[in-house]
Amino acid sequence: MTEESTNRSLKQKMGEREKQSIIAWLFSHRWWPLFLFFIITFLSLLITAVMNIINSLIWWGRIDLDLILIGCIDSFVVTSLITPAVIYFIKNYFNLEEMNRKLQKEVDERKMTEVALRDSEEKYRLLTENMHDILWTSDLEMNITYLSPSIEKVLNFTVEERMKHTLEEQMPSETLRRAMNILAEELQFDKERDPDRHISLDLNFFHKDGSVRCLENTLSFIRDENSKPVGIHGLARDITDQNLVEEELRESRKRLQKIVDNARDVIWMLDMDTRFTFISPAIENMLGYTVEEYLAKPHSEIIVPASLDLLLKVLEEELVLENDPQADKFRSRTIETEQISKSGARLWVELKMNFIHDENGKPVGILGFSRDITERKQINEALKKSEDKYRLIAENTADLIETVDLNFRPTYVSPASMRLRGFTVEEAMEQTIEANITPESLQLIMAVFEEEMQLEADGTADPNRTRIMEVEVYKKDGSTIWVEVSISFLRDQDGKPVEILAVVRDISTRKQAEAEKKILEERLQQADKLESIGTLAGGIAHDFNNLLMGIHGLASLTLLNLDPSDPNYERLEGIEQQVQSGADLTRQLLGFARGGRYEVKPTNINEILEKTSSMFGRTKKEITLQRKLAEDLWNVEVDRGQIEQALLNLYINAWQAMPGGGDLYLETQNVCLSDKKMPFSSIKPGKYVKITITDTGTGMDEKTRERIFDPFFTTKEMGRGTGLGLATVYGIITGHQGIINVYSEPGHGTTFNIYLPTSDKEVIQEQTAAEEIATGTETVLLVDDEKTVVEVNKELLAVLGYKVFAAGSGQEAIAVYLEKKETIDLIILDMIMPGISGAETFDRLRKINPNVKVLLSSGYSLNGEAQSIMNRGCNGFLQKPFSLTKLSGEIRKILG
Repeated sequence: MTEESTNRSLKQKMGEREKQSIIAWLFSHRWWPLFLFFIITFLSLLITAVMNIINSLIWWGRIDLDLILIGCIDSFVVTSLITPAVIYFIKNYFNLEEMNRKLQKEVDERKMTEVALRDSEEKYRLLTENMHDILWTSDLEMNITYLSPSIEKVLNFTVEERMKHTLEEQMPSETLRRAMNILAEELQFDKERDPDRHISLDLNFFHKDGSVRCLENTLSFIRDENSKPVGIHGLARDITDQNLVEEELRESRKRLQKIVDNARDVIWMLDMDTRFTFISPAIENMLGYTVEEYLAKPHSEIIVPASLDLLLKVLEEELVLENDPQADKFRSRTIETEQISKSGARLWVELKMNFIHDENGKPVGILGFSRDITERKQINEALKKSEDKYRLIAENTADLIETVDLNFRPTYVSPASMRLRGFTVEEAMEQTIEANITPESLQLIMAVFEEEMQLEADGTADPNRTRIMEVEVYKKDGSTIWVEVSISFLRDQDGKPVEILAVVRDISTRKQAEAEKKILEERLQQADKLESIGTLAGGIAHDFNNLLMGIHGLASLTLLNLDPSDPNYERLEGIEQQVQSGADLTRQLLGFARGGRYEVKPTNINEILEKTSSMFGRTKKEITLQRKLAEDLWNVEVDRGQIEQALLNLYINAWQAMPGGGDLYLETQNVCLSDKKMPFSSIKPGKYVKITITDTGTGMDEKTRERIFDPFFTTKEMGRGTGLGLATVYGIITGHQGIINVYSEPGHGTTFNIYLPTSDKEVIQEQTAAEEIATGTETVLLVDDEKTVVEVNKELLAVLGYKVFAAGSGQEAIAVYLEKKETIDLIILDMIMPGISGAETFDRLRKINPNVKVLLSSGYSLNGEAQSIMNRGCNGFLQKPFSLTKLSGEIRKILG
């Protein structure tokens, strides 16, 4: 029973005897008979007086003092007579002397009990106020009736603060619900259980700072005299930190168990008699045995005899060392053993062992780790073979393999040195780096070496990094070659660089290919630039030809109405001549724009060379022509006028490079260009006619040579050249799917090479007829978006006798033709128009009438889209600006 219950029992006894204290005091006094006489007499007088007052009021309606006085006297006399007898009776019947002794004893005991109670209460108070655990009591609804001050140490609440809190404010709802359920269950089955039992509950309570603390509560019921529960007594201890430690311990054990269970290596322990006391599950992955199977096996059935002997020998040596005070108690030994798996296969297993010591440092067991090193053993064996193989490779590889120390002194040179540089291994080993590498490349190598050493000093770089450089090295004959050097550090066991490994590869062929690629890229860039400018030039030429068409037409119409003797007649002819000069200029622009083919025909280039060179030779007597023309030259399909123009431009360029005269060499030959021997990437393999034009002039430097095909580039002074000559040549040749290149050096003349694709078509000899104006009476539909061109050509056609319908767009032309197709004999169609283009208009007209006759007219030359229309069946092509004679001739050629 607790001290508290003892105090409670004492208090209950003291309360019961409190009632007996007065009687005990009365009968314990020696004058108690006198005291009793006076008490009885007083009570008798008092009762008599009260009764007489009541009777007088009832009978007479007033208080009769005489009656009262007489009654009191009678009562006193009677009491005086009866009281001694009563006293005698009480004294003898109750044995008052014995009672007095007992009462005196009880009074003494009560005094002692009160002293003990005071001592107990003081002790209990000191205990509850200074203990760390919380002492509390509550009713059966868990409403707190007492709380020890230690609540403030645990939860930081004062007793007063906590007593004001509701249960919901004291603990989380889940905890409260669980506690009430347990209390209800205990109360329900209380009669069936031990009344002195204790209940232990871990309950969560709110700390004043808002956190939750876990308290272990030991509970018991407070019972009444009938042993019925009337309250709860509890002792609460904070176990939050203990729980955290236990949780960490459980987690630590889980982690350790997980490590053991999942470790790839086998973890095991032996006692000092080499019996297994533990082995991890990894043994099944290694040898195929379960833990139980392995523990049941003797060592001799698993470890081969030689390895078992080695193991026992090592253990004996280690036991001897245990007696050596200088030996490291934490040392370990590692050995390699051969073991037999469950399947019978032999595995190499590495054992790492150390002793387990007790608190006195005495070995009590062996802790070991087993690792399957079968693969590693195989790798080491393979590595040894690999070393031999790679030594053989290094000595026979085409690349040169070298190692040098950090002062660049050779430590190894492979035999490839002889093939690459002409030096034997012995000669190469004696050479310095300065004797091996050109000064420029040596400077590069030293700069890279300094960078790499700085990276090593910083300790931030990848130790397995490699640097690749291209350097120029000397051969034994004094010449140089370009090589690619891949360098990396060779390191010691501490990772410190001690040597440099260099793998050297001859890249002379690759460097040459890169140089050629660079030239081709430059040419491609040049071609792209010229194509862009050519497109612009072509557009300008087209619009300019439309303007010239208007001027030429108006001049021609005016001349028709003038007498040759008219003073304006010559002026108008001069206008026509100027228009023709303008047309020649636009022809050059169109030629440069790769669109200068007006009429493509099968041709023998030799004929054009002879014709143009003869004409050039008659005017430039200071130039000696040397011709070497192939007799069986293949035919080509070209616009003869354009090729003539290109050749004449080249002749004139050569003449200007030979101001004092010189030789001009002309050569033709048949060539076949294959995939493997393509001098240019921009043309297709096949048969070509090659034209070579070489002069003995001043030549040109590389800077000038790179720009000679640029439009408007000239080396002549201002006003003496347009810069379109060679640009036009370039445009004409590329417009014929050919290519032109140039070779020149200052003081060594210039050579132009032209490649034109061949044709299987036969050359047709044409006879030139005298030009005359041909008239007609048919109906012509004239289609052009240029108003001036429409008006001029309409008048020209009218002069020639034709009936003319005009349309300003493709849509209008289709509408007019649908309406008047039965009367229209010919359509003169412009190629470039807004909305529906000339090509689409042609296709729609052919759908309406597949036999419609169309003469295509354009400021552009016959190329690209115009050629496509011609290929689809267009009847003819008329280049703007055209003369009245040309117009009449083309019309009659189509209409017959």
